[in-house]
Amino acid sequence: MAKTDFKSMTEYLATLPKETRATLERVRSTIRKAVPDAEETISYQIPAFKLEGSAVIYFAGWKEHYSVYPATKKVVSTFKAELSGYELSKGTIRFPLSEPVPTKLIASIAKLRAQETLTLLAERKAKRSKVAKKAAVANKKRKAKKKTKAG
Repeated sequence: MAKTDFKSMTEYLATLPKETRATLERVRSTIRKAVPDAEETISYQIPAFKLEGSAVIYFAGWKEHYSVYPATKKVVSTFKAELSGYELSKGTIRFPLSEPVPTKLIASIAKLRAQETLTLLAERKAKRSKVAKKAAVANKKRKAKKKTKAG
């Protein structure tokens, strides 16, 4: 994989060996079905799916495995039993290329990550709204104070 300025998932996948590409196409379609509203993109030079501009899930192919990111605490704890046969480290789940794609598990991870992402976005939006309201109240008080001083 010499090229590192990918513009699309298709472009990324085209650089992989045939067998690896077929496996990652299966991962891609599994995630696409699990999170149909997600946008396909390239982020950090690997395939990613985003909702409302925020990354939900990434995947990448390597020599002997493919990885799915991020393996958040909630993902790891929710799927602890299902993930026990796979290597986990620093937010990464590694699946051997020599084994069948665990489509049900990957779909479930993608759905959970979509839920986590949308919850985080809603929390951020609510926080910004709360901050904006406080700023508006403070601004109104400031104007009232100026008006009182001027009058």
